[in-house]
Amino acid sequence: MELKQPAAEPSETGPETIQRVLSAYEIGAKLRRLRLRKKLGLVDLGRHTGLSASLLSQIENGRLVPTLPTLARIAMVFDVGLDYFFSERRKRGLFSVVRAGERMRFPDRPDSPSPAYWFEVLAFSAQEKSMQAYLAEFEPRQPAQVSDHVHDGAEFLLVLEGELAIRYDDEETVLKEGDSVYFDASHPHAYRSAGPGRAKAVVVTTPPRL
Repeated sequence: MELKQPAAEPSETGPETIQRVLSAYEIGAKLRRLRLRKKLGLVDLGRHTGLSASLLSQIENGRLVPTLPTLARIAMVFDVGLDYFFSERRKRGLFSVVRAGERMRFPDRPDSPSPAYWFEVLAFSAQEKSMQAYLAEFEPRQPAQVSDHVHDGAEFLLVLEGELAIRYDDEETVLKEGDSVYFDASHPHAYRSAGPGRAKAVVVTTPPRL
């Protein structure tokens, strides 16, 4: 299954997107660590940088995203490069929750008048993922009505509801509720609901091994 994740949720505004992306770098927390390491108060740092203590406090608390010139002035005081604020991500374990109501449902192809399946991205908020996870619903089809496709990496599928037929290397296998399959996705494969209604499954894809 080769699915493309949307760039952003339509309801999210530009400033909200910027805030969400930059918050992952924890610029304010990094600034606070630098300041405390040098045993500087906010007023003292303000004198060195020419910035107000109030502005510096807002940056540290995550209420204000600094401009690059502002960040450059701060970096010069501590003798660090701008990359200090952007190169290191969070050191704690990655933990990203997606609520059911936050997901969006997409057809297999945006221009398809009769989609073969629908999917929801299950972990769209996680960064630098080592896998892609989807909730997919497959429409009833005859074998000739679904097209084979290939992509790099491996694929795992767990059937949640209905009966799902998977064609792999020209051989079709029917999976029932609770059945699962793992396969090399670089071989031709296709899916369809083998029952009268839709089949639902969790699909996980991984990148190829190096």
